[in-house]
Amino acid sequence: MSQHTADTAQAGAASASTSVPVQASTGWWRDAVIYQVYPRSFADSNADGMGDLEGIRARLPHLRDLGVDAVWLSPFYASPQADAGYDVADYRAVDPMFGSLLDADAVIRDAHGLDLRVIVDLVPNHSSDQHEWFKRALAEGPGSPLRERYHFRAGKGASGELPPNDWESIFGGPAWTRVADGEWYLHLFAPEQPDLNWEHPAVGDEFRSILRFWLDMGVDGFRIDVAHGLVKAEGLPDLGAHEQLKLLGNDVMPFFDQDGVHDVYRAWRLILDEYAGERIFVAEAWTPTVERTANYVRPDELHQAFNFQYLSSYWDATELRDIIDRSLDSMRPVGAPATWVLSNHDVTRHTTRYANPPGLGTQQRVAGDPALGLRRARAATLLMLALPGSAYVYQGEELGLPDVVDLPDEVRQDPSFFRAAGQDGFRDGCRVPIPWTVDGPSYGFGAGGSWLPQPAGWGALSVEAQTGVPGSTLEMYRSALAVRRAHPALGAGDFVEWLKAPEGVLAFRRESGDGGEAFVCVANTTGAAVRMTVSGRVLLTSSADDDIENGDGHTLVPADTTVWWTV
Repeated sequence: MSQHTADTAQAGAASASTSVPVQASTGWWRDAVIYQVYPRSFADSNADGMGDLEGIRARLPHLRDLGVDAVWLSPFYASPQADAGYDVADYRAVDPMFGSLLDADAVIRDAHGLDLRVIVDLVPNHSSDQHEWFKRALAEGPGSPLRERYHFRAGKGASGELPPNDWESIFGGPAWTRVADGEWYLHLFAPEQPDLNWEHPAVGDEFRSILRFWLDMGVDGFRIDVAHGLVKAEGLPDLGAHEQLKLLGNDVMPFFDQDGVHDVYRAWRLILDEYAGERIFVAEAWTPTVERTANYVRPDELHQAFNFQYLSSYWDATELRDIIDRSLDSMRPVGAPATWVLSNHDVTRHTTRYANPPGLGTQQRVAGDPALGLRRARAATLLMLALPGSAYVYQGEELGLPDVVDLPDEVRQDPSFFRAAGQDGFRDGCRVPIPWTVDGPSYGFGAGGSWLPQPAGWGALSVEAQTGVPGSTLEMYRSALAVRRAHPALGAGDFVEWLKAPEGVLAFRRESGDGGEAFVCVANTTGAAVRMTVSGRVLLTSSADDDIENGDGHTLVPADTTVWWTV
């Protein structure tokens, strides 16, 4: 018996008693706070400089104490790591750099013991070029059945020397690579990530089996990578035909957000609903509008979709109110919760984005004003957690970590960094391992250093340095999540009552629905203190240094500050 087979058998047996997750509570995901772990950078248990599953397992109590409801794990599958694990060679195996299936089982079991649910990444748009299917497709040549599971095409030109169409890779350069026998294959990301052909029935069969494998292991759900990309426009038309597609009512690119993806997710939902414990799907669906995003979360499809329009918004009251209203209005007809997110593993941390003027995008190499960025980030956090629906927290966000913008080029590993005209290529800055202790090797990340260098002074932002310190960002997060869980007006819902407020200020009220205390949130996005008329008791403020003047119904809200009241 191979080690992989043995681990699978042992993990399956071990997880049999935990296949039903932590206690079911109707619609837990409607107001859940879900914490993203990027395994490479969370905690290293074996001193090899790379985070791993055992490191995650040891640090789960931190997430319990933080007050989140679930943990989402970025990929830990067997992979050549051409794109940090988003190039999967075996969807049922754990890469040795992260551990084994037994370690995955232990993480799931321990998390459930701490009342934490576990969501894992699923990467269905593409596989690794080292996946057995793709290796056989190359070996068997043109016309082979395995090539039909990917997008192999003859090239254009007199001798097929030109790509089959004019599509560009998201990472830069052509979206096609030519193989030795002259055919080309499609890869919307790196060449090591060939796109799967979802028109082929074997692809659907395989992923339905993969879903069952991990559901039987006890996971509580899946975050679907590139959920908008599985199905391509019929005939793989040139982008030059995009305007014609618009005239036909399709306002998306030919390789993204095609209507055919919804048939895939309806079939998946049938599988998920067979399992106890309210397992969920979360879509990474980059769509032109929140209205298009709502299509992914209709009642018979997925449960949640990331709100990238909100993530991409600047710290500006007018812009934020518009996307909040549109998000709630779009999700209400399909009965899905709105989601709110400020950072993830693909974008500059919002602490750094908010330290700069608007217009620099979600990826950049500019530090800006760190103190201003942190102040705004804390205020944005309290605004996000006050909104109805579900919220996502990216690891280290609770520490106020900035992006590491000065990484030397020679240490960078983001594949798009090495390809011209693609993404900015600076995602490594948000992936630097997080600090746990004030001192020590890699600030407690692990005894063997870290795969990306941590900046000097990182320990001052560590969990150890901030724990128990009044006004620290970590304690603000802990307090906010405790209030959110306890206050009857917070959490799930689809409505806010906007209150009259000065320009540059967001103010809204939420009712508990049981006649109890209401809740008011005021977010001042301006650079000056603003006087508000709010009565009631202050629950929490994002400002660590400024006192909130609260008397006779008049309150002075400091610049770039969010305040929570109960009224």
